Amino acid sequence: MTKVTVLGAGAMGSAICNPLVKAGWDVHLWGTWLDDHLIDAIDAGEPHPRTNAIISSEVTTYRSDDLEQALEGANVVILAVASVGVPKVTEMALGGMSKADAVWLTSKGFNPDPDGKIELLPAALRRIAKNNGYTLPPIVAVAGPVKANECATGEPTATIFGCSDLSVAQKYAREATTSRYRIEASDDEVGVEICAPMKNVYAISLGIADGLEEATGFPHHNLKAATFAQAVKEMSVLGQALGAKPETAFGLAGVGDLEVTGLSGRNKVYGVRLGRGEAPAEALAEMERLEQTVEGVPAAGYAKDLVSQLGVTEEQVPLFFAVSRILDGGIDDVKEEVAEAVLPRH
Repeated sequence: MTKVTVLGAGAMGSAICNPLVKAGWDVHLWGTWLDDHLIDAIDAGEPHPRTNAIISSEVTTYRSDDLEQALEGANVVILAVASVGVPKVTEMALGGMSKADAVWLTSKGFNPDPDGKIELLPAALRRIAKNNGYTLPPIVAVAGPVKANECATGEPTATIFGCSDLSVAQKYAREATTSRYRIEASDDEVGVEICAPMKNVYAISLGIADGLEEATGFPHHNLKAATFAQAVKEMSVLGQALGAKPETAFGLAGVGDLEVTGLSGRNKVYGVRLGRGEAPAEALAEMERLEQTVEGVPAAGYAKDLVSQLGVTEEQVPLFFAVSRILDGGIDDVKEEVAEAVLPRH
């Protein structure tokens, strides 16, 4: 039986445990120093506080000081912490991660290296490992339109496994698939990884269209549709600039993930606030007060540096530049700012 150790007991880390149990895996879940209350709920058989889903009793849980025990003998290690915690947890877990057959990555975001260069997370993991004298096994980027609560409760879910070694992605796609959790294998690790954080940025612009409807009482469906199409196009452009396949953004990693994120979630809700007329800083502060993290905001800041780093121009990704200006504040008419970026030009 394949032993998998999930690092991070948050929404996605706990959620992925359930389909893996159903697939016949030996599942172990380690909680960080921030996850004690989550582990308590799981151990008590109560709904997970962030997904309201019951996590299988077959999952073995560990607290933050039991990391070494949790990793012992793991064939697969899944890194499922928030992107800001990826460097620290990676350094802590390198011994076990380096001995595994594969590392899966559900964490999404960017990471600045010591020189300030923006990296995708797989590159950051490999750099951190190398700097500490370790070599990591193949990394599998796990992404796509997966809401944690639906994944955990066994609703039909499609995900994508991206690995530079296609045979590795295919192996785990076969072994982790269940009747309700189905996996597409891809060799485009970079394409999958760039879509993951960027869809959060672009979901803000989709939320703006919904917020305009709330503010005016009149739907802005045409604007939202044009925004969606432009966002997918730009994710493909950014992916290609990093060496990804252009079509990856038009599948589960891009279109699929953007669709589900634009329907609900904190990035979309933040965009709704902006569309209703709230100032970016005030809207963000209110969501932080409610303990609602808006991943797209820091991702947009890192992405701005990445775009500059890659030499990508505003003409190539006008919607991204529009969202960046809106987040920076000082844009009085967010509708016109988005519309100018997404409506066809001649």
